[in-house]
Amino acid sequence: MDDECIHGLEGQLCALCYPKVVTEPATPVKKTRAPKLSSLRDPLPTAATPAARTARPVRVAGAPRPVRAEKASTDNVGEQRVYHLTHISNLASILRDGRLCSNAALTARPAVDISAASTRETRRDARVADADRSVAEYVPFFLSPNATVWESVRAEQADPRLALDAHGSEAFDFVMLVSTVKTINDGLAALAAAPADATDDETPRVPSLVAVTNGDAAGTLTRFGATPATAERMLQTLRAESDGAMILEAELLVPDAVPMELITLIGVCNDNVRESVRGILKSSAFKPKVAVYPPWFHTSADPQ
Repeated sequence: MDDECIHGLEGQLCALCYPKVVTEPATPVKKTRAPKLSSLRDPLPTAATPAARTARPVRVAGAPRPVRAEKASTDNVGEQRVYHLTHISNLASILRDGRLCSNAALTARPAVDISAASTRETRRDARVADADRSVAEYVPFFLSPNATVWESVRAEQADPRLALDAHGSEAFDFVMLVSTVKTINDGLAALAAAPADATDDETPRVPSLVAVTNGDAAGTLTRFGATPATAERMLQTLRAESDGAMILEAELLVPDAVPMELITLIGVCNDNVRESVRGILKSSAFKPKVAVYPPWFHTSADPQ
């Protein structure tokens, strides 16, 4: 029998009398990762020939800084819907003409004209920047179905731009003629490229460029984007705005006229108006979709 220690434990069971020897842990050896070769012909680096690092280029004082390529915007502004408001009483004559005409191109006033005389005069005097044309030579479109001038009609609020008391119409008496920026741009480009004898339209075959504003087109502080690049940037700015207030004042301006085939949707307030519009369209060659969308025709203060 093994001898007991002073603590009464046999053999070497006592940790106090027979402490275990602590061994030092082996120091881990750090492995050096072999560098990747840029070519199979490159020699393997050794301690004598370490892997070479690409030196950073030294910038010479006074030399121009390299130009970094700008990131392309991911905002597809071509999908932006645009809205032209008109009274249902005007629809038949628009269809007969086959196009929406600018105020300057009209040969007769619309059956129902909600623009105040002072508004028409102001827009005749206002010029589109970079285009040297009168605002009245453009067909105006909203960029939102809740545009402020339309909200004044819906809410029956006084607005110096409007002459609502002249006819006493309600919001449901109006229709929204809807298209997109891409549809209009593509349509204008196709019209300019068409042979002169392909249509009876006597409009000169020159490329037409839309303009975009950040407010009322007749406003003294309004900015214009009247070239393809500036119009696109203006649309991107309006669509990216956090509170969305500016887009309610903005306009898309189409020079001279908009062919009705570029109108892809007619928005109406209710089923009765839809049936009336469909009846007007029966005798027309144009067959846009007619959709009932009540929110477009109710004031933003309406709880619905």
